[in-house]
Formats: sequence, structure tokens, C-alpha cells
Amino acid sequence: MVNDISSLINQSTNFNTGAAQGKSSLGKDDFFKLMMAQLKNQSPLDPTDSSKYAAELAQFSSLEQLQNMNDSLTQNINANYMLTQSVNNTLTAALIGKSAKLNSSQIKYDGQSEGDFTYKLPSQANTVTVKILDQNGKVVKSYENVPMTAGEHKLSWDFTDNAGDEVANGDYTVKVEATTPDGDPMTTDIYSTGVIQAVRFTESGTSIVVNGSEYSLSDVFEILETNDSSS
Repeated sequence: MVNDISSLINQSTNFNTGAAQGKSSLGKDDFFKLMMAQLKNQSPLDPTDSSKYAAELAQFSSLEQLQNMNDSLTQNINANYMLTQSVNNTLTAALIGKSAKLNSSQIKYDGQSEGDFTYKLPSQANTVTVKILDQNGKVVKSYENVPMTAGEHKLSWDFTDNAGDEVANGDYTVKVEATTPDGDPMTTDIYSTGVIQAVRFTESGTSIVVNGSEYSLSDVFEILETNDSSS
């Protein structure tokens, strides 16, 4: 019988309180019930060696301590996760009112006075044309006399088209076409900028609202003070 108990212990490291019936693991209450049943039913002429009981109890005690350590670690991990989330949420909420530079070429117009964006050239360009497209891919605004030197260059769109008329509310895309001195296409980076208006906490993660559009924190390239004129 002791061997049976030992076999069950070796198959289980999850000591849950309660009956073992309907479970895939042995609980500590079940262990003691088996031991008591063995003591009651052992032969008085051939009792089980007490040293074997001591060995089984020592093994059980060791495994139970390991399980308790595992439970404690799990609780600590959960507590640390909740604390980290709380700190992150607090820090993220403090971003409201600051300016964000986003890895996005999208600009949303909903009545504000202007939309800021930045384009970055890896080297001196031969030609640079900045175009703003509507949701149908139609060019509504073009800029040709723009900086062509290497680095970041900030532009502000007043939400008018090439004829000087105000555009309709909606989403627009900034496109930069640049060429190298050899006439080859040049790869450019585009960032939209704006003030963080709100922070949203959802099951899928934390997001921020800039100029009426929602962005993931992974879209944020840089956080600036609102009056920072850099970039």
C-alpha cells in the first residue's frame, strides 16, 4: 500500500484540497485518507515498516512546500503585473496635453486650424514633392518648394486644397516623393504630430487619441512638450 501511495505522489505535484474523485491529480487530503486506510487495513501480523511511512511523509512534505512556493510565486507575479499596469496607466494618463510624433502618414480633419506632419530625408535630395491625398486617393494639396536637405522637416497644412478652398472633414494621407541627385527614388519617413487629447484603456491595450484619431502606443515615435518647436 505504501508503494501505491508513493506511486501516486510521484505522478502528482499539484496538491489541491478536496477529494481526488473526478480530478487528474492527488490532493493532500486524499493522501492522508489513503494513508489512514492503509493503517486501518494492514495486517497486525505483518505491519508496514514505520520507516516507509516516514519516508512517504517526508516526500509529501517536500512536494507540498514546492507547491506552496509555486503558489506564492504566482501570486507575486500577478501582484507585480497589476502594479506594473497601474503604474503604466498612471504614466500614460500624464501624457494628455503633450505633443506626440507618430509613425503615421495619416491626418484627420475635423475642424481644427491646421495639421502638422514631418518628413525625413536620409540625404540631400534632388527633388521633393509633398502631396496630400483624400480617402479616394485624389491629390487635394501639393507642396513643391520644400526643404530638400537631409534630416527632418516640419510642415503645417491649413486644410485647404490647391484652389484655396477648405477641404471636407475626413481622413487624409501625406505622401512624399523624393529623388536622389542621380534621379533614383528616395525612401522617406513620414510622421504626423499633434496634441494627445485622451488616453483609452481597453482589453486590447492602451491607446491615445491625437487630433481625433486613435493610435496604439507602439505608433508613438516621440513625446514632446506642447510648446516644443523642434522637428
